[in-house]
Amino acid sequence: MTHARFSGDIDDVDFFSDKAVLRDPYPYLTALRDESPLRREKHHDVVMVTGYDEGVSIYNDTKRFSSCISVTGPFPGFPVSLQGRGSEDITELIAEHRDDVPFSDQLPTFDPPIHTAHRALLSRMITPKRLQENEDFMWRLADRQFDEALAGDRCEFIADFASPFAMLVIADLLGVPESDHDEFRDALLSEAGTIGSSDGEQMHHSPLEYLYGKFSRYIEDRRAQPRADVLNGIAAATFPDGSVPEVIDAVRVAANLFAAGQETTVRLLSAAVMLIAEDAELQAKLRADRGLIPNFIEEALRFESPVRGDFRLAKCPVTVGGVDLPAGTTVMLLNAGINRDPRRFPDPDTFDISRSNARNHVAFGRGPHACPGAPLARAEARISLERLFDRTTDIRIDAEKHGPPGDRRYSYLPTFILRGLTRLHIEFC
Repeated sequence: MTHARFSGDIDDVDFFSDKAVLRDPYPYLTALRDESPLRREKHHDVVMVTGYDEGVSIYNDTKRFSSCISVTGPFPGFPVSLQGRGSEDITELIAEHRDDVPFSDQLPTFDPPIHTAHRALLSRMITPKRLQENEDFMWRLADRQFDEALAGDRCEFIADFASPFAMLVIADLLGVPESDHDEFRDALLSEAGTIGSSDGEQMHHSPLEYLYGKFSRYIEDRRAQPRADVLNGIAAATFPDGSVPEVIDAVRVAANLFAAGQETTVRLLSAAVMLIAEDAELQAKLRADRGLIPNFIEEALRFESPVRGDFRLAKCPVTVGGVDLPAGTTVMLLNAGINRDPRRFPDPDTFDISRSNARNHVAFGRGPHACPGAPLARAEARISLERLFDRTTDIRIDAEKHGPPGDRRYSYLPTFILRGLTRLHIEFC
């Protein structure tokens, strides 16, 4: 897969709304990095980070960077003006106004020590034993879902397999009663949400509002009437100091894992199957040697990162990669660009199934906020591909829907947070 070089003035492009960059961001990201691994864009005054070392250092630096705007970035930005505070330490100001930032009740926006305690709560909810039980469920579910998706000779892979599969896997992991699975499908597989939209829509919590309501009832019920099930373990989990979390604290952790885990897996699965269906030689290699699948997944994560980017707010003056960032600077960690930094990944625009350092990507972030569902997404992708290969002999892109080779028509989610196809039509035999 090749990309045209960027031509024109970088500053003419608004990364957050430009449709051409939405379809293919890589020439723009390369042009940014060629000028500087940290470069300020003029439309929203955001410092765009495309350098690997620079991005990882910011991800790991929770002392000088806050995650309070990680979901929203410049839309609408910080609730009060930070003009004239570039030389100050604004940590206390962030604490004072944190609750006024959209999505401030979600785990990705927390800073230590609150974030640390909630991540530990998650580890108490989801144990290694539970993860193994969930993987056993994945094999059965993959077969059941492929029974539907592969009933004919073509399907729309995201709606027919990836979305329901990912949703039911996380539902099982968190102990959602099977009697509620159909309700979850109806409520969640039709919700679009507006996270990562810059076209003026009011941000809201859907589908998190639905998840908050459901998990609040589950946890309250298990605390009132304990029983031997997974939800009981979630309801009984405590913070590291032994204190019992408020119901809403447990709900936030469970709901965020549910929403984020589902979304990331769907984007990974659809990108992986697109790459396989577009490249007959690659597909043949994977079919002949299933041992290549894990590294293929890592290279797919690097090459088509399901998360386009994440935001941080500088708490104090800081210098990264030789670039001075005043306090109050919004930085965007562009995972899709960081994962194609040639200083870390030679020939980064080539998909290389044998790339030895593919797993060094930052598709799931880095540091304390690295995606807790990463191991789950990897297992879901591996099992799905194994079963897809078991049940087909060839997979191709449906040219009637997406156009002929060399002139494909793919559409992507209209968001600056996620990178993912909206539809993937495939043929198979």
